[in-house]
Amino acid sequence: MREFQSLKFLSVFKGVFTKLGVDYAMMEKILQIKLTMDERRVPTIFNDTGKKKEGNQFLKSLWIYGLYSLILLPFLLLGDNYIFQLSLVFGIILFILMTSMISDFSAVLLDVRDKNIIQTKPVGRKTIAAAKIVHIMIYIAFVAGAFTTIPLFVGLYKHGIFFALIFLIEIVLTVLLVVVLTSLLYLVILRFFDGEKLKDIINYVQILLSVGVVLGYQVLIRLFEFTDLDMVYTFNWWHFLIPPLWYAAPYEVFLNGNFSGSLIAFTVLAVLVPVIAIFCYAKLMPSFERNLEKLLSDTKTGRPKRNWLDEVAAKLLCRSKEERIFFRFAASMMKKEREFKLKVFPALGMSIFFPFLFMFTFSEDGGLEEMAEGNLFLFIYFCNFMIPSLVYMLKFSEGFKGAWLFKAAPVERISYAYSGALKAFLVKLYVPVFVAVSLVFIWVFTVRILPDLAAVFLGGLLQTLIAHKVVNEDGFPFSMSFEFAQEAGTTKMLMLSLLTGAFIGAHFIAASIGWGIYIYIAILAAALWIGWQRVFWENKKGGKENRDLALNRTD
Repeated sequence: MREFQSLKFLSVFKGVFTKLGVDYAMMEKILQIKLTMDERRVPTIFNDTGKKKEGNQFLKSLWIYGLYSLILLPFLLLGDNYIFQLSLVFGIILFILMTSMISDFSAVLLDVRDKNIIQTKPVGRKTIAAAKIVHIMIYIAFVAGAFTTIPLFVGLYKHGIFFALIFLIEIVLTVLLVVVLTSLLYLVILRFFDGEKLKDIINYVQILLSVGVVLGYQVLIRLFEFTDLDMVYTFNWWHFLIPPLWYAAPYEVFLNGNFSGSLIAFTVLAVLVPVIAIFCYAKLMPSFERNLEKLLSDTKTGRPKRNWLDEVAAKLLCRSKEERIFFRFAASMMKKEREFKLKVFPALGMSIFFPFLFMFTFSEDGGLEEMAEGNLFLFIYFCNFMIPSLVYMLKFSEGFKGAWLFKAAPVERISYAYSGALKAFLVKLYVPVFVAVSLVFIWVFTVRILPDLAAVFLGGLLQTLIAHKVVNEDGFPFSMSFEFAQEAGTTKMLMLSLLTGAFIGAHFIAASIGWGIYIYIAILAAALWIGWQRVFWENKKGGKENRDLALNRTD
């Protein structure tokens, strides 16, 4: 088994692990095996094809993070308003590390598959937990290194060696903060829940974290006011809850000589919180591993009851028994599949959040009364912006190996498979989000926008149909592995998302003409009806051939 440079570096801290009660030799052996197995794992960010690849694909993907890091450079070159510049820099760094932790490494942290192997050997719980957390930290450190190496050298060139030294120390503290606080959060959840409910709670927490890091970045950028061509920061007590400010404060204190009480407190928090968190985790490691065994339990009892709303929607919207079956199947998959929800729900959260964010960002100072007279309600089109990616995800499932059922089932018209799935998507995901946002918009802009909301809704339905035609026409829904979820052409998905802009332009033009909005609604309704008939038209003669073709593509 080959030696890893990361483990050689880790041996420098052997004494620290020993004092924490960890069997370092055993932990190193476990890590060596895990790192060897990782050479076959493909990370989410670089999961582009199903072809066999040699070597550690995670390490080969790090250049992407290096490319992303270029967005940090303008903030480092602007000047020396460190509290503004570095809070944004560390906000972006925390966002990248947290999303990587959630998408790639939460599964590693919560993995229970190796317990039957390791726990049958004389290995302590502390050693197992330490191996797990260090395993994750090694990879998060690689991500952080790839994402911050170029900014580090730019900061060294622009601001000097002391700046680079602070930057390097804070990257280490940031990695500790992200990994340990995420672990402690999962520990709290594991403590109070068990079985299937625990798995669902963890899934929703991961979704909330994904949404929360984006919301936090939006809150962060609004802490500053633009005054006399400069960004001005005014302290409030709740700013203690915003970690990027902690990591920006040391630059103001040590480089600009600003020794205000709030900045000193932020500096102390930047060091103290990660250190306290790592010691808390060290003490709670055995409890974490013990509670992790709850994931092995299954508390489901009896046959699940059918959702009466789904039944009503299936009878109202589906034309045949076969289409109703696929509708119920898709609705059930969307409700129960945790991986699907983890991929889709953050985008739904953005669809709810962004219309209000941009509406208030671009609003005037006249308050709601003045806002109600304008056209800012068009920001509701952000609900439609996410449609292509959500429709595309209807291809994928954790249980994709069960797609052989499509071969065994006597499916007469395969068009019903995706028409039922699309209707389930609209009923379960799109319509609830659109209605929730619309109700608030009607309260703000009054009922005068009802025709506009009707146009937006019909545009969303038409965009759903177009997205399906472009990316999901082949095969059956939920018949592919999530390993191929990044396989779609980036250009194709981007163009489908930008199609929302075409709908906005058409809506704006229609609204500027007398009865134009009603003509536009009629055109959308006609296009939707004709499009639906053409996309899902299938005669019985060609049914068997189309079914066989879809099954081959499912394979």
